[in-house]
Amino acid sequence: MPWCEDCSHFWNAKDLAEGGNCPTCGTHLEAAGHGVPWHFKLLLVGLSGYLVYRVYWFIEWLPKHV
Repeated sequence: MPWCEDCSHFWNAKDLAEGGNCPTCGTHLEAAGHGVPWHFKLLLVGLSGYLVYRVYWFIEWLPKHV
């Protein structure tokens, strides 16, 4: 979704004026990138670290209880 800094408003692509301009102020807007958000990457790193920690403790626990 394109964001207009001047109007502080998100616009749908179908609502933009011709040429990708803001319908309110006329500023040219570029579509936002479709990249992965930083907090999702942080979540994956945290989850990976937690799973490595749990596997380590399972390996430590296994010989003592078999």
